[in-house]
Amino acid sequence: MIAAIKQAGSNTRGLLAYLYGPGQHDEHNDPHIVASFAMLGMPDPGRDQDATLTQLAHHLDEPVHLRNSEFGRKITDHVWHCPVRTAPEDRHLSDAEWADIAQRIVEAAGIAPPGDDLACRWIAVRHADDHIHILATTVREDGRRPKLHDSGIRVGDACRQIEKDYGLRQLKKGDRTAERRPTQAEMHKAQRLGWDQTSRAWLQDRIRAAIPHASSAEELLAYLQADGIAVKPRRGPSGDLNKDGEQIFHPGGKIAPDLTLPKLKARLETTAPEEHPTARRNRPTTPWHQATDALDTLHTGMADDTHAQAHITALGELIEATAQKAPAHLQAELRAASTAFARAQRSQIRAENQAAHTLRKAARDIAHTATGPDGSALAALLTALVWATIIAARWHEAKNHAHQVEAARQTLHHLKTAADDALAPVVDSLTARQPSDQARRTLAHDVRAAIPDHADRILADSAWPALSTVLADAEAGGHKPHQLLKEAATQRELTTARQPARVLITRIQHTSRNPAPNPRAEAARLRTTTRAHATGLGTYAAQPVPTPVTANPINRPRL
Repeated sequence: MIAAIKQAGSNTRGLLAYLYGPGQHDEHNDPHIVASFAMLGMPDPGRDQDATLTQLAHHLDEPVHLRNSEFGRKITDHVWHCPVRTAPEDRHLSDAEWADIAQRIVEAAGIAPPGDDLACRWIAVRHADDHIHILATTVREDGRRPKLHDSGIRVGDACRQIEKDYGLRQLKKGDRTAERRPTQAEMHKAQRLGWDQTSRAWLQDRIRAAIPHASSAEELLAYLQADGIAVKPRRGPSGDLNKDGEQIFHPGGKIAPDLTLPKLKARLETTAPEEHPTARRNRPTTPWHQATDALDTLHTGMADDTHAQAHITALGELIEATAQKAPAHLQAELRAASTAFARAQRSQIRAENQAAHTLRKAARDIAHTATGPDGSALAALLTALVWATIIAARWHEAKNHAHQVEAARQTLHHLKTAADDALAPVVDSLTARQPSDQARRTLAHDVRAAIPDHADRILADSAWPALSTVLADAEAGGHKPHQLLKEAATQRELTTARQPARVLITRIQHTSRNPAPNPRAEAARLRTTTRAHATGLGTYAAQPVPTPVTANPINRPRL
């Protein structure tokens, strides 16, 4: 059941004309009052031929007129309007049931607290099987205004209890992080103009698509302007005109709660952590590998809630960037994943955005790359995104974030489809050159030794021949299959994996893409770097070679 409190209005007679009229987009059948503040003597134009809309409006507005005459200042926001609708699959409720529901909602909102004889005047009009409209005038009989702060939260809680009591479809409790529902006017305008979505929904998509490309709020605004969106700083982007042809500006917070300019500034304008000079030589060769490496550390940042929220927000940016740069045949699923994850990106927990700098940078690097990934790199990234989204869903579930859990599950559906599509040609290619039977038996022994709890499932997986090829390739590059398998199983638990061999293929391909390090070659490289630095030829300081030191000071290594 959805109760959508509308923006306060000033024309009681005009709203009544709509409620009792034929309907502009939906057919209105048999409009009549099912409940009100005082049923006796209430004029009902739907059931009394002598009653008029003007009489009913005057009856409801009487306390408003009295206050206006007493204070000499006209109230212009006294019309409270709340449609209440059941789900399409719910049974049709009787007038008596709707009357009880209306009474419970006005009590929860603060329009008519229980036992308050001086409360506001209100009516509930039914003109369809599946919904009612509650109209109230927000001046009490004693001339005071009702306390309606947070009324939406209270009404939502009442609806959740009503659903249980009447056996209706049960919705999840709101947490004040959802974007605003489109208004009837916005939906009708989009329909009239042939748009696929409302202007606010279109703006949200454009802003989220721009975020991975920007490293500051100024860059973001410039990117949006280059995309043809008019921008007023501190008010938000625009792309809509009113009936007079004037620009309509939508505040960022009304597009989505996390798109206000202050929140975007805090999210984008973080400083890069210091990097050890020798780490540069081990940097992945492509942004796609870099992003997969960044996701590998996601689980370590989930212990602190503020860090976890930051990583989940940045994860959404990475999904969006991947959708933009992925091959055309995968973009539909990935864009659907990005749209779904927008709800999972935000919660009431404040994000420590600095903690997610590495993940955010990976998203930005992908957004700026001019070349697409090779098949194995893309499959590895998509598989890593699947696991990261599972981690995000588990964190939200632990925090009782019901809407975010559902959004993450929807995201997983799209990501898994895209990952399967990306991995299919990789598996086929690997299977075509699988090693000999003897080599596969040896590698199977490694699987049983390294991952005994999942060995049977891995070896029974249709992708096992492809995995054996990956392990054989890694061994030829100097890696130990047994060690690679243990590391891969540590990075991604396999209990929830539908096809564990496929998961291991992407993990091990990513880990073993470079030849295994040679300790002797590394020591020689360090000695060369050290000598170059000592003669003034080096730029970066290297760590001293670990040479045995005797008790004689003369034999200590020197730079």
